[in-house]
Amino acid sequence: MLTAVLAVGVASFSQHAAADQGPSAAQTKQSFDATAKREIVEGVVKLMTEDYVFPEVGHRAAIVLTENLAAGSYDAIMDPGAFAHRLTEDLNTVKHDKHLRVRSDEQRPAQQARLAKPKRSEAGFTRVDLLAGNIGYLDLNGFVGKGMFKPVADKAMRLLAGTDALIIDLRGNGGGNPAAVSYFVSFFVDPKAPVHVNDLLRRKPGTGEYRRDVFQTEATPSSYLAKPVVIVTGPNTFSGGEEFAYDMQSLKLATLVGEITGGGANPGGLRRLPAGLSIFVPTGRPENPYTHTNWEGRGVEPEVGTAADQAFAKAYETARKAAGKTPLLASAPSSPDGPDAVMERSLMTPRSTAQAGSEAAIRRSVAEFQAGAPRYDLLSPGLAELTRTQLPQIQAEVVAAGSLQGVTFVEVGLQGEDVYDLKFSKAEWLWSVLLDEDGKVVMADFHRK
Repeated sequence: MLTAVLAVGVASFSQHAAADQGPSAAQTKQSFDATAKREIVEGVVKLMTEDYVFPEVGHRAAIVLTENLAAGSYDAIMDPGAFAHRLTEDLNTVKHDKHLRVRSDEQRPAQQARLAKPKRSEAGFTRVDLLAGNIGYLDLNGFVGKGMFKPVADKAMRLLAGTDALIIDLRGNGGGNPAAVSYFVSFFVDPKAPVHVNDLLRRKPGTGEYRRDVFQTEATPSSYLAKPVVIVTGPNTFSGGEEFAYDMQSLKLATLVGEITGGGANPGGLRRLPAGLSIFVPTGRPENPYTHTNWEGRGVEPEVGTAADQAFAKAYETARKAAGKTPLLASAPSSPDGPDAVMERSLMTPRSTAQAGSEAAIRRSVAEFQAGAPRYDLLSPGLAELTRTQLPQIQAEVVAAGSLQGVTFVEVGLQGEDVYDLKFSKAEWLWSVLLDEDGKVVMADFHRK
């Protein structure tokens, strides 16, 4: 499947970068020769030396790859996927960074097929429930951009405001936007006294200097101050999901229950390489203002460790006890394995209809891309920055598709994005879009059917 992706996030939850209309898998294999491997290694070396968050590590990695190439270590590798795997292994001999990896486009369908199907969500919120004993339950599988995250978080926390304790399930949370993480922490602190949540140090490309982004809590429309909060974690809690758990633990705002998290802290972006390969390059690192470190390579360790199949039951027991509740009634499950066993009612489910303005945003975007003149003021800052760098590739893709003849809403995607079927005179595409509360586009993705 040919893809061109415009979406980007600042952490691993929705990380994408420019992708031109690449060759098919068969064409890639035919052209995967010594020249292609050399160009790939040169691309990785450039990115590691100029952009990787730790310059000295990037230089060491560049030396390893360059020496391996010169020594013929890669000569016998004839498959792009195998080459991507070998490069990742070689990079990990220098620095075992959970985000740093090379992959092949042709590996994606097989990798996705092996993964459990994600839960459908709205801006990361898969469900918000009231459990027996007036315990709130919130399942959050990611942190999308703050513009889209904020209104859904506001609604969810308003619905949960009257509960006596809250369980936040992060076992499927793959990460996301640090500004959204910081905003979510805001619900659990005094709105009159902003709290320093986290810092993100981003390397200035080609230098040894860093830009420090400081994240603080801010006012929220409702508060969950001074109530018991229990966070459920597991090995699939990653990146931005880990940051929320780490922040709440450092600020002593929650009790963590479950298993140690995945251990990936350093955010970055996915960059294209020749011959259908790409690399995720971490360009920043978190620095907690209280611990002066982060969870990279170690994960976040819960105060109450328990196996995955017992994590919810333990979290529910912990929340009830912290809220001063009596033990479960004899008629209720003594050890519920999930929220359904003790749910009284659902408070919020993901939306199933298109956002107002999403179709108009797609039609406008198509016209602007074909003209080579996007309205950057109608894009989020991150998406605007990416679009500027990708515009020649995007324009070529959209122009080649021909005139737009029809736009049909298909569904709400897994993260709350609206998916449309676009019929052009020369092609048919699926185009996804996500708008923030101001109507700006915070995510856009298209691929040919």
